[in-house]
Amino acid sequence: MVNQVSQRPGAPAALQLFALEQSRPFGAAVAGHLGLALSPHEERDFEDGEHKARPLANVRGRDVFVIHSLYGDARYSGNDKLCRLLFFMGALKDAGAGRVTAVTPYLAYARKDRKTQARDPVTTRYVAMLFEAVGTDAVMTMDVHNLAAYQNAFRCHTENLEANPLFVRHFLPALRGEDIVVVSPDAGGIKRAERFRQRLSRVLDRPVGAAFAEKHRSLGVVSGEMLVGEVDGKLALIIDDLISSGGTIARTARACRERGAKKVMAAATHGLFMADAETVLADAALEQIVVVDTVPPLRVSEGPLKEKLRVLDSTAMFAEAIRRMHEGGSVVDLLESA
Repeated sequence: MVNQVSQRPGAPAALQLFALEQSRPFGAAVAGHLGLALSPHEERDFEDGEHKARPLANVRGRDVFVIHSLYGDARYSGNDKLCRLLFFMGALKDAGAGRVTAVTPYLAYARKDRKTQARDPVTTRYVAMLFEAVGTDAVMTMDVHNLAAYQNAFRCHTENLEANPLFVRHFLPALRGEDIVVVSPDAGGIKRAERFRQRLSRVLDRPVGAAFAEKHRSLGVVSGEMLVGEVDGKLALIIDDLISSGGTIARTARACRERGAKKVMAAATHGLFMADAETVLADAALEQIVVVDTVPPLRVSEGPLKEKLRVLDSTAMFAEAIRRMHEGGSVVDLLESA
């Protein structure tokens, strides 16, 4: 547990933490690491589908953080959650909050960060404009799909936490004495996989190999069979930012096994597990799948996928990032030293 947050001499504002209802368990865990209680708020639904949300505690002049992960679930879509968060952020600013930070462990629309067809929307930028329009001062998330696009879309302050320290800690006991190769499932994820590979190599104090799979997507159809890098006789670790249908991870795992990998594991920060992911990821080529609790595995039922799935707790990392941001510390140092 991180140290309890207290107001330093000369600190401009006290820290206050809210979590909207669908993210309350995650928010309560973060608050516990900080030695705080979640501040009370009201969320009310109306008969016509509209809603309102308001703080029930004084926020004037406070340094306020609001936790809400923007994944769709059985009750609310990502659109609904985004709208609720935006309205609540606006209400906090209207109530005189000194600084408001949106803590979105999973940030909706982060994948639509560029034009891939004529007249395509760049939805990441539009979402950034919405946050800024209601007065959001900062946004914190974890392993956003395209870090450069995220940082360029927002004009307010942004923080991006990385799950790599959590993954390294989890996999380390199984990697001692193994010949390892870190695999990116596509060319776009090479930088993400390389950061993990470098961290793992430092911790193990020995070289770790690298590889990546070919992937082309057009009108929803994925193609590409080439695997670049040596995996024969090695333990292959596939690293990605999210799992949706599971097709990309499964294709890469099969390619690794076909080229001689003796064992294949996968890690992705956000486990959405949409569509036929349970069937696709039941493939025997994959021994273990690791995700983070930014999205709870709501769609995973009993069966082969659940048996090989591990969910890592990120609440202590978010708590420490919030504490450092509040006190003017370095979030970058947190990620380097975790």
